[in-house]
Amino acid sequence: MGLTVEHLTYQYSIGTPFQKTAVDDVSLTIDDGEIIGVIGHTGSGKSTLIQHLNGLLKPTSGRILLDGQDIFSDKSDLRAVRFQVGLVFQYPEYQLFEETVYQDIAFGPKNMGLDGDELDRRVMEAAHFAGVHDTWLQKSPFELSGGQKRRVAIAGVMAMEPKILILDEPTAGLDPHGRNKILGKIREYHEETKNTVLLVSHSMEDVANFADRVLVMNEGKVFAYDTVENVFRRSEELKAIRLSVPQITNVFHQLAEERYPVPSNVYTVPYAKKKLLELLGKGEQHA
Repeated sequence: MGLTVEHLTYQYSIGTPFQKTAVDDVSLTIDDGEIIGVIGHTGSGKSTLIQHLNGLLKPTSGRILLDGQDIFSDKSDLRAVRFQVGLVFQYPEYQLFEETVYQDIAFGPKNMGLDGDELDRRVMEAAHFAGVHDTWLQKSPFELSGGQKRRVAIAGVMAMEPKILILDEPTAGLDPHGRNKILGKIREYHEETKNTVLLVSHSMEDVANFADRVLVMNEGKVFAYDTVENVFRRSEELKAIRLSVPQITNVFHQLAEERYPVPSNVYTVPYAKKKLLELLGKGEQHA
């Protein structure tokens, strides 16, 4: 299920002294099965952009096409769009409200008209994907820790089986263990379902380790939309717009400045290890 954004512009407070363009003439295509990392500093337009992708916000101008169909056309059913494009907001655990974890995960599928065995299948599969233990299902969600609640909230969107899953800062506020747990579960979900995933994150390391392509937003515009390798190769340009790059990328750039023969496109620790071992091996051969 492909998603295309055509010349999307969104302005708010139009006609007032507070008028602002939050997204400015953005065009991009997201192919089936991709993992896209979305980065940008606060106010860059990334959160506004993703809220257009399932119709929560309507463009001032431009179009959002889901499988070639304008989601805001007269014939479109926005409710159906939101079942196909699932959005997990930042700090989604604050939206839990049912008496049990099971009921919270089941809320979306019930709204789709599902019940019985199909509802139960979706709840159990989503719980598995999100790392929600069976022993939690009959508990109140308010008995769980912050990281556990986060997984329940993510499972609630997964249970609708959207073809495109958008996660806005899914690891915000979590400790390293909680962050790694959730990212690992999202990776497993993608590997098993082959569905498209958009991950909005402030962590360059998370994006580098997780994404196929990276969308960089700056001042409402697309600054870059390319492979992880090509985006982080532009580290000086990213720093100029107040974005960081993975720490390992900085290390390799410093090595390059010291005239060590290292590549400029290193963005993960395993790749860095591979390249250093290759370099050391070459050095031994020349010794």
